[in-house]
Formats: sequence, C-alpha cells, structure tokens
Amino acid sequence: MAERNTDWWIYKGTGKQNSDIINQLPDPPPWRRFSETSDEEKGKRFKPTSEQVTELVNAALYLRRPLLVTGKPGTGKSSLAYAVAYELNLGKVLQWSITTKSTLKDGLYQYDAIARLQDASLQKDKNKPPDISKYLKLGPLGTAFTAIGKPRVLLIDEIDKSDIDLPNDLLHIFEDGEFEIQELSRLPDEEQYRKIDISSYDKSEKVAIKQGRVQCNEFPLIIMTSNGEREFPPAFLRRCLRLNMEIPNKTHLVEIVESHLKIVDMDIMETLIENFVKKRETKELATDQLLNAIFLAMHNIDPFERDRNDLGEALWKELSNL
Repeated sequence: MAERNTDWWIYKGTGKQNSDIINQLPDPPPWRRFSETSDEEKGKRFKPTSEQVTELVNAALYLRRPLLVTGKPGTGKSSLAYAVAYELNLGKVLQWSITTKSTLKDGLYQYDAIARLQDASLQKDKNKPPDISKYLKLGPLGTAFTAIGKPRVLLIDEIDKSDIDLPNDLLHIFEDGEFEIQELSRLPDEEQYRKIDISSYDKSEKVAIKQGRVQCNEFPLIIMTSNGEREFPPAFLRRCLRLNMEIPNKTHLVEIVESHLKIVDMDIMETLIENFVKKRETKELATDQLLNAIFLAMHNIDPFERDRNDLGEALWKELSNL
C-alpha cells in the first residue's frame, strides 16, 4: 500500500508545538475571504446558468414583485442577489437569514425595551424617559423599504425554514409597501409629529420616521431562496415570480471554476469536473464541493490519489447523507 503523502500538512498531530509552521498556510480560497469587499467579490463571480435567470430578475425589477428562487444547494440562489446588487450598483445586500423562530417584526425592526428601562432608572430626571430613537433599529426588511432614489436588494435566505405563518405575514408589506413601528405610534401626539431618526440595519444612514409609519418609496428587489423543504400558500405564491435554478452543466461548471480561480491547470480542472458530473448522477452534490477539490489540487493535493481517496470521499460526501 502506498505511503500517504503528508508534505502538505500544517497540523501534524504530533503534540509538539511549532508556532512557525502556520506561516506555510497558503492564501484562502477566494470564496472564503472575509472583508468589506466580499459582497462585491460574490457578485463578480456569479454566472447565470440560463437566460431565464436574467429574464426573471428583470421582470421582478419591472413589476416590483418578489422573486422566489428554488433549486438544489450550491446552484447559486443566494449569489444571485449579490450579482444583481453589484452589477446595478445598488449597495450592500441586506440579508435576512430565516430560522424557525423568525417573525415579521424581526425583519422590520428591533426595540430594546429592557435597555431603555435600565437607562431610565439611572438618569436623574425621572419624569423624562430616554430618547426612544436610541433603542430602535430597523431590520433588513425594514431598511429595504426605506430606500430613496434607487431600490435596495434584500435577500431573504431559506424562507422554507420559516414558521408556517411568516409567508402570509409578509403579504401585507409586499402589497401595501408600508409598515408601522408601534412603539413610535404610541408616543404622545406632539412627539409623533416630529421626525425621529433611527438606525438602519446596515448602519449606512439614519432614517427619519414620522408618526410611526414607514412608507416605501422604492420597492426593493426581494430575492427569497428556498431549498424546497416545504410548500407555500397559494396567496403567497401568487405575489411572487418563481425561478428554479438549474444544476450547472459541464460548460457552466468550467465558467464557474474560472470565475473563482483565475489560474487553473486545465487538465486538473477537466478531470475533476468530469468525475464530479459522473458522481452527481448518483449523489446530491453542490458546486462548492467541486471548487474545494480543485483548490486543493491546485496546491498539489490530489484528493483522489490512491493513498488519500478518503479525503476525496469526504469532500464529495452526499449532502443528504449525514
């Protein structure tokens, strides 16, 4: 049996300390670099797999309708939002990652009543409560509906993981383009009529709110992603344009790899893509699993060499098989 090649190991499992070896670690893959420009890089790298993707994005922009994007993991559902925001220069994507506990109010705004109560107990003038604006912050959905001049891009990620009521709760704001901040609506009349500045979700600016109501000026491009884990109510679907992202074929995979990894050994890339496509016929695999394998191969680490085939199997482990 061939001896396993360990030349590339940084961590060797010897229990002996070596503080210098970490300096041999190469630069991270482009998709694992975190900086202020990471959203821009995501937008640059996205490659639509069909003209239908482009058409439906444009239809959503024209009609001011949300776009519900379905498809298997790794087909670029979330990346689409970053691509549109980058190409149209619409600013930073407002991302709302959905869990089973997410509510409409979470997306609209947050109010820290406890902090305000604590501050009120510490201040000298007990008859004058602290300025409420310090304890309010718009959520990603709320910020998207305050845009002026040009729309923002809102990514509602994995909406199929939501509580059963959330899709129906979204219908009102999708149709009417406005919402109420109840804590401001309850203020005395003289305070309601003055504009109250509160922080936006991305802290890009303060937003002036009057009488506790936010009225949409520019309907955002809303991209909601779903892995198909649940069905949605007909009333919700009627208000959305629906796009199913196709699995990338060989041609698209080459384009995707070249957009992420500028210098690629063509032989390595073609071999791994060929193997990946064959594996994908019997396994559910995502495109980033292919990118991971090619990145290692570019550093002279062939995941599918006979002595380390278990590494390749780990990289291309079926998504539905935990």
